[in-house]
Amino acid sequence: MPTAFHAHNTNPLSQYPQAWDRAGTVKLLVLDVDGVLTNGQVFIGENGKESLKAFDIQDGLGIKLLEKIGIPTAIITGRSSKMVLARCDELGIKHVHMGVEDKAIALKNILQSLGLQSSDCAVMGDDWPDFQMMKSAGLKICPAQGHDAVKESAHFVTTRSGGSGAVREVCDLILKAQNRYEELLSQARA
Repeated sequence: MPTAFHAHNTNPLSQYPQAWDRAGTVKLLVLDVDGVLTNGQVFIGENGKESLKAFDIQDGLGIKLLEKIGIPTAIITGRSSKMVLARCDELGIKHVHMGVEDKAIALKNILQSLGLQSSDCAVMGDDWPDFQMMKSAGLKICPAQGHDAVKESAHFVTTRSGGSGAVREVCDLILKAQNRYEELLSQARA
């Protein structure tokens, strides 16, 4: 294992030995929303419509750092939300697929548009609707609070929960595995 990576005490990378090499080849990060970018709670207002979503600010920076090194992020979610669109716009995420019933088809379309293979992407999902888009991903990731069946099929399970820095943990893993983390950290400290 390269010395540039310092494993987190509570989740040593040795628990997921395949994750390091797989993260080193990622060219696209694909995320579900509820339970990945958010904590999975859905607040319904008096009007019967979704009224609030909370996003972790560190996740957003992680996404921007990946974009900075040429790794785009795509969103594939079963729900439609103006809040998700606003957050994606703020982060510069161009590939946003909402209200998707078959996430594998949406992923196939994104990969075709970018000229990538499924093995080129990291996919992070937390529950059964994410299985099909995760199935052939080069790096399958589940947040800490994800469903046990999804964790069992993942190459990497984060120490943090969705909506609480899980995406940033993945972004940092990818940056470290691709030897870009220290460079970006030095730029931030300068």
